[in-house]
Amino acid sequence: MSFSFLDGLRVLDLSQYVPGPYATLLLADMGAEVVRVEPVGGEPMRRFGPPDADGISAWYKVVNGSKSVVEIDLKSDAGKADLERLITGADAMLESYRPGVMERLGFGEARIREINPRLVYCALSGWGQTGPYRERAGHDLNYMALMGGLVTSGTTEAPVIGFPQVADYSSGIQAALAIVGGLMGRDRQGGTGQGCFIDTSIAEAVIPWQMWTLTGMVRPGFDISRANIYLNGGTAFYNIYRTKDGRFMTLGAVEEKFWRAFCDTVGRPEWHARQWEATPQSGLIAEVTALIAEKTMAEWEAQFAAVDCCFERVHEMAEMAEHPQIQARGMVKRHDDGADPFFEVLYPAWVDGKPPESRAPVRYRTAADVIEEWA
Repeated sequence: MSFSFLDGLRVLDLSQYVPGPYATLLLADMGAEVVRVEPVGGEPMRRFGPPDADGISAWYKVVNGSKSVVEIDLKSDAGKADLERLITGADAMLESYRPGVMERLGFGEARIREINPRLVYCALSGWGQTGPYRERAGHDLNYMALMGGLVTSGTTEAPVIGFPQVADYSSGIQAALAIVGGLMGRDRQGGTGQGCFIDTSIAEAVIPWQMWTLTGMVRPGFDISRANIYLNGGTAFYNIYRTKDGRFMTLGAVEEKFWRAFCDTVGRPEWHARQWEATPQSGLIAEVTALIAEKTMAEWEAQFAAVDCCFERVHEMAEMAEHPQIQARGMVKRHDDGADPFFEVLYPAWVDGKPPESRAPVRYRTAADVIEEWA
């Protein structure tokens, strides 16, 4: 647990893979007690990624820190009874089944309201509970493709796959925020406040990020194609360049003062006036590319060491983890104790001058233990 904002709140997590578990990880980091309900034998994510000595994926463990896990057969009468008891004692519940699954299990929205009228119930599905795609299969790449997340990202020749998964993680944040909002709305009404049903989706987490390109699309003369917009590779001042030794450097000199500082540092003051040439700035980009290729990354870093112009190398993961800024903030911690080393990435915020605390490892419990504790 990192912070205590949600102390005393109980959350049931019936989700799998990344989006839902990431949402409840954020809630656990903020102090909520999270209990995962998994099928007998565990959810598929336990077997996806590098296995620890116990055979369970390290990826599964790091996204489920500070949580408890119970295994329940929701198709059995005993399992349904256990889930009903857990719902009775919970403040919020998140599930990521396809629409209709909870209804078939006997836990549709109406039934859940009968069991616990104060429950904030969040359904995080692929496409949402309504619409022609409601039961369609999908993964991050598919959601990004339909919702505009790929059409403007990549090279002129082709889109690129983003990693880590943008839709998965952004929908986790979206679901966690919605749950917190639902709990706040309920509790602001005092002890009589009612819960709510939140219908959100992985796909729709991508749409708000398209507000600029959607608006640009309806403006005459504005070309939203890949490698044409100011911030997607169409300009020289906001781009990625390869150095002589094959490393990559980023330049984010959007403000004119930063672009001028860059130009002066590389000895090209004649480029000052070319910052806002029409996009795509193919000619200027080619000139900058050729110049950056003349020196190694170390040489450029030495040259830009005291220059304020939004210059940064593309760090390898090991470099990132050891970077002084990362170390100073204390949010990335390496654990080498035991046979299974791992990195812990904590909640990205300090509160009252204190960094986040390390999480407890995932705990495996019985449903009976949790039901008794929550009674």
